[in-house]
Amino acid sequence: MLYVLRRFAVLVTTLLVASFLVFLIPYVTPGDPAARILRARVGDLVQDPRTLARLRVEYGLDRPLLQQYLSWLGSALRGDLGRSFTNGTEVLPQLMRALSVTASIAVIALLLALLVAVPLGAVCAVRRGTPLDGAITGVTQAFVAVPEYWLGPVLVLVFALQLGVLPSSGWHGVESMVLPCLTVALRPMSYFTQVARASMIEVLEAPYITAARGRGLSFAQTMLRHGLRNSVLPVLTLFAVWLAGLLGGSVVVEVIFAVPGVGRQMYDAVINNDVPLIQGGVVAVVGLAVLITTLTDVLYTAINPNARTSRVRA
Repeated sequence: MLYVLRRFAVLVTTLLVASFLVFLIPYVTPGDPAARILRARVGDLVQDPRTLARLRVEYGLDRPLLQQYLSWLGSALRGDLGRSFTNGTEVLPQLMRALSVTASIAVIALLLALLVAVPLGAVCAVRRGTPLDGAITGVTQAFVAVPEYWLGPVLVLVFALQLGVLPSSGWHGVESMVLPCLTVALRPMSYFTQVARASMIEVLEAPYITAARGRGLSFAQTMLRHGLRNSVLPVLTLFAVWLAGLLGGSVVVEVIFAVPGVGRQMYDAVINNDVPLIQGGVVAVVGLAVLITTLTDVLYTAINPNARTSRVRA
């Protein structure tokens, strides 16, 4: 319990520091924040000083910085992230819609990667040193170097333009999710396979595996009772790291396939200088990433109590 409380104390501290840094975005970028608000609303028209002064009062920019931050933080904790400069709608509903799209792609892609990688890694470990192991290891190592900006257009060329079996872009149903998910899944699948292989080899050489076989358990029984649980822990950690990263949005994939995810939304917000949307998006993404990392750490120590003990002592 002490370890869990410490982890969540670190989570709250990290979120407070991140929220303050995000709040400072309008002040660390060049130019007057009020001028950027006006420019985002009406474009590069002549900016009247009286209008700028009214905007400073309207947005609280004339108050001390700490007072502005506490007011912004209080509103954020109540679910009020402000309104977009470009379309005037509330930021939170926009972010929730975009995050649901990004989360769908990330979860499906990573589950697909996991379902393929764990069996492949186990096969490579059991058949270590054979041509099959060499072939799978070589292919997965090559896939690690394949970037999404190359793979995405290739999949579009083959499955959308040549075969005509899948849409090339948009977000209009299950079929439109296939190519973005495949594009995202390839690299984590390669990493998962290599980690699962290395972890399984280490487990196979552990003394408790030899002891289990000595008690008369078959190879399959030994793997199911002792091997998989221990070998899957590093893959679980890697899964969480990838998930936290992908929830931040894969800008390249979302732009290539015209997917309305959070990465595409942040890209448009930066182009349009939409500060409330940028602030809300960064806070939401950082919060999710830290929360996922913390929950994974707690889950890891629940599965492996030895890790929890060592971390508490540390």
